Amino acid sequence: MNRTHAIALACAATVVLMTGAAFAAVPLYRIFCQVTGFNGTVSRAELAPTTVLDETLLIRFDTNVRDLPMRFRAEQVAQRVRIGDTGMAFFDVTNTSDQPIHATAAYNVVPERAGPYFQKLQCFCFDSQTIAPGETQKFAVQYFVAPEIATDRESDGVREITLSYTFYPTKGEQTAALASATGAAG
Repeated sequence: MNRTHAIALACAATVVLMTGAAFAAVPLYRIFCQVTGFNGTVSRAELAPTTVLDETLLIRFDTNVRDLPMRFRAEQVAQRVRIGDTGMAFFDVTNTSDQPIHATAAYNVVPERAGPYFQKLQCFCFDSQTIAPGETQKFAVQYFVAPEIATDRESDGVREITLSYTFYPTKGEQTAALASATGAAG
């Protein structure tokens, strides 16, 4: 093999590797953020802490919809919870269209430094949801703020946390449903 072929092969291998890395970046980043709480991403926990502090935090709930004909709202705007105690929040989602909606909710917390301590025991996020035309579904989130937030100097001064959810179309499923509905109508 001559030098020109070796360089061409190396370039082709680099392109293939970089393309693979580009496709893997989003899921790997999501996993990294969920494990570390980086960038305000909430962690998933198996058990609630056994220590509950007297100190409380105000948890606010923010709801958003991206490119979907639906209403999405929290039943409560905010809750006051003791650090380490389990809280439960409920959300209502209504499909305002005459077609089924396939959607997924993503979440984040603000301030970002609270991300490692805000943990969910139960959540509807990252699961594809199908909501029938005109249907309203209720979703629950069970969460707690880990007691370690009270001793972390980086989190000093955090008295309020906002949990924000955004529903967005589930890739592929929403497109297929819309194409099917358009094809049936035509």
